Amino acid sequence: MVVVSTRTRQAYTIRQAAALTGLPASTLRYYESIGVTSPVSRGESSGHRVYDDEDVDELMWVACLAATGMSVSDMRRYVANGRLGPSAAREQVGLLAERQRLLALEAEQVALRQRYVALKIDYWNAVDAGDATRAELLSGEARRLADELKQIPRQ
Repeated sequence: MVVVSTRTRQAYTIRQAAALTGLPASTLRYYESIGVTSPVSRGESSGHRVYDDEDVDELMWVACLAATGMSVSDMRRYVANGRLGPSAAREQVGLLAERQRLLALEAEQVALRQRYVALKIDYWNAVDAGDATRAELLSGEARRLADELKQIPRQ
């Protein structure tokens, strides 16, 4: 017995694809034009882009990569490698490991900035309470933390 799928392929306009992925329509066109995403079929009469479920799926994971801060060139390599399958696995791991490293550095920077803001809140609460000794102590801690923030390499 042969089972035939009754699922119909959904067609999406660029506006719908943009809404589903959270990427602006201009970004969808740009990613297609530079090869980050696969070419999208066009409507026969209108010539407008017509996205299907597979296109939207690809756009979703490209949007996720973009949200990690991955560069456009790395996203293009990642998508191209994905089409190669297992032979590109090592390079995929390398791309993702580098992104993970940079995200960890970014998280460290954010954590330090949060500590700095917390110190400044404590400082101003001490000033408001008239506790000059505590305010001076917190001010020194904030200066040391600011110096530490300057030492973190930029991505």
